[in-house]
Amino acid sequence: MGQEINRRDFLRPGSGRVAIPQAPTIITAKSVKSVVISSPNGHYYKNGGPVTAIEKAFALISAGADVLDSILAGVNIVELDPEEDSVGYGGLPNADGVVQLDSSCMHGPKKQAGAVAALEGVRTPSLVAKAVMGNTDHHLLVGEGAQGFARRMGFNIEKDLNTEHSRKLWLEWKRRIDPSHYLDPAKRTEAMQRATREMIAEGLVSRRHLYGTINCDAIGPKGDLCGATTTSGLAWKIPGRVGDSPIFGAGLYVAGGVGAAGSTGRGEANLYSLCSCLIAENLRRGMHPKDAGMDALKRIRVATVEKRLRKTNGDPNFNVSFYIINAAGEYAGVALYGEDDEEKGWAGQKEGRLVRFSVCTENDPRTLACEPLLSGTPAE
Repeated sequence: MGQEINRRDFLRPGSGRVAIPQAPTIITAKSVKSVVISSPNGHYYKNGGPVTAIEKAFALISAGADVLDSILAGVNIVELDPEEDSVGYGGLPNADGVVQLDSSCMHGPKKQAGAVAALEGVRTPSLVAKAVMGNTDHHLLVGEGAQGFARRMGFNIEKDLNTEHSRKLWLEWKRRIDPSHYLDPAKRTEAMQRATREMIAEGLVSRRHLYGTINCDAIGPKGDLCGATTTSGLAWKIPGRVGDSPIFGAGLYVAGGVGAAGSTGRGEANLYSLCSCLIAENLRRGMHPKDAGMDALKRIRVATVEKRLRKTNGDPNFNVSFYIINAAGEYAGVALYGEDDEEKGWAGQKEGRLVRFSVCTENDPRTLACEPLLSGTPAE
């Protein structure tokens, strides 16, 4: 018979006997410092109240509110402000003078998302997007279907979301392109672009508002990542045009436990490359938010091959910005160009030509310069 051993010797490491698995090591998730990041208008508009969007969101997150609910409460301030003519109520209308709104939201921990596009009559499309997320098995509703859904969910449907200001600008634009004649496509495009350039040069509208949008992303102390994007879209667009804002992976993408990204600028360029999804996957591979965003901007640059979209040196003649945060609370704002070709900025302020983003942390809210990929401006 073999040598008898007692139970203690049998379990002793190095005895050469059957190993008994050790209890798993419990890794407790480290707390994360809350961060809210947004496009610059997230820290310019207050709709007559005491705080901006990022301040509101950060305060609610700090008080223990759901991160997405906090973000939406913040962006609602911008959507409802009639002075912000690129988002929500008073947003610059389409070519027929109708305000059509797009929005999306994503909840990282719940793995849920909702969006609306070409929505008319509702001042806060971000809340309708949330209703799509919470009350349907779908991710995206558009046009009349989105409006009908909003009505059934109890949202007030207004006949017209134009303000006196947005309607006045549309009438001026319409007058300049000679609406009494149907031009051939080339001449019509030329007339539209000329009218827009003239109105920018005369200070009637800011170039930044032509593609204006608010994107806001945040992380809470438990590591919960969420985001939302909302916009009135490209000013004077073809009715029914939908940009990148309500499209997941383009205008917004949130990967729970990884990071979040959103954008402003030329939506078509972002749609083609689905850059927010690319950024999230870069974060998943361990890239810093700045590097992840720069990689997406490089993809846009390479994909821009049409002559009408390029400067004489071959670079894009438009701008795109990304606002990025990872699961560690690190963040970055990046843009194709770090400067714009006009001084006038958000809220009518003469803020200089720097392209910016906004962020709120325990160190208070502030607006910072975006890191550029290219030198110069979209026009230079």
